[in-house]
Amino acid sequence: MINKDIKVTQLQIFLAFLRVGLFGFGGGPASIPLVYKEVVEKYKWMDGDNFSDTLAIANTLPGPIATKMSGYIGYRIKGVIGMLNALFALVLPSVILMILFLTILFSYKDESWVIGMTRGVIPVVGVMMGILTWQFLVKSKKGLGIVSSIVLTVLSFTLLYLIDVWFGIDVHPVYIIIVMLLAAIFMPNKEGCKND
Repeated sequence: MINKDIKVTQLQIFLAFLRVGLFGFGGGPASIPLVYKEVVEKYKWMDGDNFSDTLAIANTLPGPIATKMSGYIGYRIKGVIGMLNALFALVLPSVILMILFLTILFSYKDESWVIGMTRGVIPVVGVMMGILTWQFLVKSKKGLGIVSSIVLTVLSFTLLYLIDVWFGIDVHPVYIIIVMLLAAIFMPNKEGCKND
């Protein structure tokens, strides 16, 4: 899973996840494209398929996605020290910036430049999430086939969004994740499904 042929230093791990921590606006899910950029494209510690598999498994486990990903990748590359290094680098900017910025923002929260700054980040995060979503759809098409992928996507959207809008029933994502995992286990893959 991890490319063992590449020499990796603790400094590289620190800098990779420090960049994610510094520029991962919008929370954990919005940080995932940045982790992908560092881990797959820049340092080539993993390939895209392994990254997607790791992310899929991480999404089924409780806790913040970015910390799970950084901890796992750091551990696979350089053991426990690599894990601690990656986690520290990821969290450090957030802790420092939260203390500094929230102190300042609460002092100037009604100023137009503060309102504009917080609103300006939203479209960028939306585009990053859209790109990641598209990559997941392409990956699921390869693994499950086009028909199964569309069915699971429509079913997920219906349960997560439309049921809430139409009936006011808020379905918790954990139930949908469990159902989708079971469905994916029992659905034939692309090679085994003649209808796809």
